[in-house]
Amino acid sequence: MKRGFPHLTVLAAMLAASVALSACGGGGDDDKGSSPPVANVSPAAPTTTPAVPGSAAAAAAPASAASAASAPVPASGSTQPATPAQPPTTPVIPTPPTTPPTPPTTPDNGQPPKDNTNDTPPPSPVAINSVPIVVDNAIGSVVNMPYVSVTLCAPGTHGAAQCATVDHMLLDTGSSGVRVTQAALGAALAAQLPAQTGASNDTTGHAPIAQCAIFASGYTWGSIRRADVMIGGETASGIPVQLIGDSAYPSAPSDCLARGGASMNTAATLGANGIVGIGHLARDFPQAAQTALAATYYYCATPSSCMPARVPLDRQTANPVAAFATDNNGTIVRLPALPPTGQASVTGELVFGIGTRDNNALPATPTFVAVTDRGAFTTTYKGRTMTSVVDSGSNGLFFPDATLPVQRGWFAPAITQSLSGTMLSNTGNAQSTVPFSIANAPNLFDNALAAYDALGAPASGMFIWGLPFFFGRSMYTALSGMQAGTQTGPYVAF
Repeated sequence: MKRGFPHLTVLAAMLAASVALSACGGGGDDDKGSSPPVANVSPAAPTTTPAVPGSAAAAAAPASAASAASAPVPASGSTQPATPAQPPTTPVIPTPPTTPPTPPTTPDNGQPPKDNTNDTPPPSPVAINSVPIVVDNAIGSVVNMPYVSVTLCAPGTHGAAQCATVDHMLLDTGSSGVRVTQAALGAALAAQLPAQTGASNDTTGHAPIAQCAIFASGYTWGSIRRADVMIGGETASGIPVQLIGDSAYPSAPSDCLARGGASMNTAATLGANGIVGIGHLARDFPQAAQTALAATYYYCATPSSCMPARVPLDRQTANPVAAFATDNNGTIVRLPALPPTGQASVTGELVFGIGTRDNNALPATPTFVAVTDRGAFTTTYKGRTMTSVVDSGSNGLFFPDATLPVQRGWFAPAITQSLSGTMLSNTGNAQSTVPFSIANAPNLFDNALAAYDALGAPASGMFIWGLPFFFGRSMYTALSGMQAGTQTGPYVAF
């Protein structure tokens, strides 16, 4: 997640449960970049959330394959990457008839009559398991924010009055679950989404459930509702989603306020109209099914009386991919490489499924990194070994390095640095050394662009491979326990 600062702020979000992380980053407070970096942590265990680095600048535009930046975002939809164009087919040239065809009675705007005998089949339809990703700064002055568009409907009813398509939803591989601001969805449709009830420790069984989702850059507060979620041609039917900033529950509980940091209940503070969490877990907080944790889930007997709740998995905020009927074992994020100075906007592609269709096969020789179900693995950098995650919701690369100068919360070396880190798989001896660059962030921000692949910021004790790492790559995220190609998730691959 992210805070809503202009394009100079650092954001990274991590979803933590015990030692697990997932990031969403973004935002900034002012163009001077005076605010400290902000890191977002997706729903984190209240007592064991790891320290999170300041989040990276919040602007949108894919960076190159070198770094990955994430910024926490409310319900903002991301623009969709252009689907690769189909190769042209060679038209079939019909044999001219012996007698010329009779010209049409009405001329076609003065053009010669068209020969309608061409029987070439139409181009193949666009795969329904893909949707465009856009990185831009249409919502505030954010950087490295990948967005998609999502259609949400009242369960089972898909008429115009029962659905809304929300763009600029932050695409976050570091968290699980769909979260949308009430303002973006609209109060009328929000009222049609049934409240989720059924907390295990609610003796009535009828009290609505709400959630405090804590990210490194702040928190989102709102009720849990049921909705049909459609992304591209895929549908997750009747899944629990978080309605951020639900006017029916205007005040977050005191422990959420105390632990969550800044509120990100608006598009301006989140840098998005919502979040589409497509991480490794099918549900966002399995631990909450066994224990009523502070600053996590609540059941609310009244809008002002909410108690920590134990919430069964099927009532928790859900990863939409896991709920698809097909193409439900993982995702691929494809973003183009960027020029060193950045790019005004970027278009990429989100593909659902791994090894389920021709358009989502693994490469011939992929690099696999086995991770925990929260996406954690190990990275070594300059002789230091630390916990690490790959997270599209973090808008920069976040890691500790006291040798790099810092300005406005971002790394700012006088000349661009060529560096590398080594990813270590959780199983076996697989490892991959990944080169990346760190540029002078304030100088880049002077260009006022949306996407940069060489943004970095200090982090304490961990390495977050944010959106810069995604540029110029196809990044695979496999769901926990699902067979995805030749391997079983959870893993990341590229």
